[in-house]
Amino acid sequence: MDKIEVAVLGATGMIGQRFVQLLEDHPYFKIKGLYASERSEGKRLAEMLKLKDFTFKKETLEMVVEQIDVDKIAKDVRLAFSGLPSDIAKEYEASLASRGVAVFSNAASHRMRDDVPLLIPEVNPDHLALIEKQQTYRNGGFIVTNPNCSTTGLALPLKAIDDAFGIDLVIVSTYQAVSGAGYPGVPSLDILGNIIPFIKNEEEKMESETLKLLGKLTDRGVKFADFEVLANCARVPVIDGHLESVTLKLKTDPTLEEFKNALEKFTSEAQRLNLPTVPRVPIIVRAEMDRPQPLMDVYAGEPQRARGMAVTVGRIRKKNNYYKMFVLSHNTIRGGAGGSVSNAELAYAKKMLFC
Repeated sequence: MDKIEVAVLGATGMIGQRFVQLLEDHPYFKIKGLYASERSEGKRLAEMLKLKDFTFKKETLEMVVEQIDVDKIAKDVRLAFSGLPSDIAKEYEASLASRGVAVFSNAASHRMRDDVPLLIPEVNPDHLALIEKQQTYRNGGFIVTNPNCSTTGLALPLKAIDDAFGIDLVIVSTYQAVSGAGYPGVPSLDILGNIIPFIKNEEEKMESETLKLLGKLTDRGVKFADFEVLANCARVPVIDGHLESVTLKLKTDPTLEEFKNALEKFTSEAQRLNLPTVPRVPIIVRAEMDRPQPLMDVYAGEPQRARGMAVTVGRIRKKNNYYKMFVLSHNTIRGGAGGSVSNAELAYAKKMLFC
């Protein structure tokens, strides 16, 4: 079967270039065009590289970035991956959907809409059906979003634990990498040797998005999960990888071994469908006292295409009726472009892109 031609929006940013990385030699998708603002029009990708940990193919580096033209994109491609900033993503994504394009977005603009899936393939694949409620769906256009980068790392282990034991309360404190602030990130004199205990809107996103992700799909939409999430978010001098300290109160009282087994043995429909960018083992549990660490664990995940897509959990402890653990995920891969790419793979596997 021929590959589906796709556009990458915001191709000069960190998330946009992660999209390009993950779409090189993809078994389902082929990049047709790279798009960004008028400032980048006519420049080769090689002139605007921001990723330091990936070597692009020569033909990819020679691709020329074009200014966003909704009519042209809709004429050329079936699918668009959006790495646009949220303040401009809303209008562009809605316009593309109205013209029959399937939009898989990393932006926050549409995440909490009642008819838009906020999706992680291993967590809530059934929520993909929400696209059928979108007015543009009849023309083949729709919007699917992935969660905020810090929410993504949290939601995967919470899914495994909630399914097994039920959750009453989540308390999470994050230690978030500077790449989460986009390129060039946080000024060096602000972050080196420092921790910044504020990331605009981050705590609010974690507290609301988690409940939508873990909610139940009903005829009326998503019924949010009924537990409470309390978040504190900080920026730390780490390049990639969001580390999260998580404390849970559960509905039941599993042993520590039962708790660990629920994480280690968790698999989902995404693994059964063998989606290319989804890790074969989605949650990796480390037994060492000092893991996970960004330097050691941020690229967890197999096969090669899924590097950086696994979530690593460690320092699992129990005190009284509370369970404690640390969670690590790659914020621009699993929590960014990889999330959208795997969402599109799920739609492909469910034949929602063939119209």
